[in-house]
Amino acid sequence: MPSQQYVSDGAPKTRIRDIVVRSAGAALMALEKLAGGFGTAVLALAVLLLVTVSAVTSLVGVGLLMAPTALRALHAVAERERDRLTRWGPELIGPGTAPTELRPALADPGTRRELGWLATHATLGLLLGLIGVLLPVLAARDTAFPLLYPFAPDDASSTSIGLGNAQTWGDALAVVPLGLAWIAIMVGLGPGMARLQALPGRRLLSAGPDADLSLRVAELTATRAAALDAHATELRRIERSLHDGTQNRLVNVTVLLGAARRMVARDPAGADEILERAQSAAEGALAELRSVSRSILPPVLDDRGLEGALNGLAADCPVPCRVGVETPARCAVSVEATAYFIVAEALTNIAKHSHAQHATVTVRSHDGRLHLRIRDDGRGGADEAGGSGLTGMRRRIAAHDGTLTLTSPPGGPTTLEVDLPCGS
Repeated sequence: MPSQQYVSDGAPKTRIRDIVVRSAGAALMALEKLAGGFGTAVLALAVLLLVTVSAVTSLVGVGLLMAPTALRALHAVAERERDRLTRWGPELIGPGTAPTELRPALADPGTRRELGWLATHATLGLLLGLIGVLLPVLAARDTAFPLLYPFAPDDASSTSIGLGNAQTWGDALAVVPLGLAWIAIMVGLGPGMARLQALPGRRLLSAGPDADLSLRVAELTATRAAALDAHATELRRIERSLHDGTQNRLVNVTVLLGAARRMVARDPAGADEILERAQSAAEGALAELRSVSRSILPPVLDDRGLEGALNGLAADCPVPCRVGVETPARCAVSVEATAYFIVAEALTNIAKHSHAQHATVTVRSHDGRLHLRIRDDGRGGADEAGGSGLTGMRRRIAAHDGTLTLTSPPGGPTTLEVDLPCGS
């Protein structure tokens, strides 16, 4: 039973296993980010060379003809990096339409910031990405070297860094600790390298303080519209629940009480039976009211906090689900309620559609943001247009000026990532 997973959550063995799983997951995610950054860094290096050639040859006039092409390439690779960073975190909004003519571009603060990012990402970002791509290869090579030793040439180096030559099985086994060291570097330094690689893009590719405020106004207008939309949708849901459920039950109670009152004099036994039915209908109406009230703001959030509430959802989920919550401080009530409903809807979708064997829910708070990550090993292919509740989730999240990212390739896995401000 899924709920049995939480009986021994306090045991040291379970905590150690959770730490190992969490660290391995963070390392793999960091390697994926570094590899993605390596791709954009290669493009950035090519564009940097194009910009440099254009700048140098502009002294003889040829570069002036190349400038529009170089600027378009600069804006394109910067936009690609914005999209990549948005997939892995809060949405990164650019400064708007960028000029492709030389004179306006030189006066444009956004273009100058993009040039600064280009130089940084084509050098430091490329180096970090290359390390991220090579580390798994080095770790696999050195850890598995004893298996490769019988097939290695006599003069081949025994280590991935070119040091040593294995002459015996003992020499071959001595290479394994180096492979484990590569793994330790991936786990210990991988997330930090991924953050360092993304930092210039986060700082330089976003709209600066001198950007057109109309962008932010448009964004806030859309957020306000989403909030009103979500509020109206929630009111309609509550009205339907009250009308179709509770009201019908109360009408039934009224009818039964009227029938019992008319029968009490001539058929007391029959009246007693009808009163029992009326009592059952009243209890059903009361249960319906409680269900509607819980759907507005679950009391479990007040009683047990976000971690306890999510553990309760996971325990009731038919698919075995593990929850990890690291929130040093409580967020705003509305934010916690939104996180609760997002996880509830996601687990419902997993149970109904994914055919998954396992699911994980990870919640972290950092720098005033609440990050949710819900992952399952099901068949994937989730589509927001398919009526899976994702549209409703997106409305709830947009009402808090948050972001939702869904990754669900055919065959799985499906990963839903949500970013919310803690204080809104």
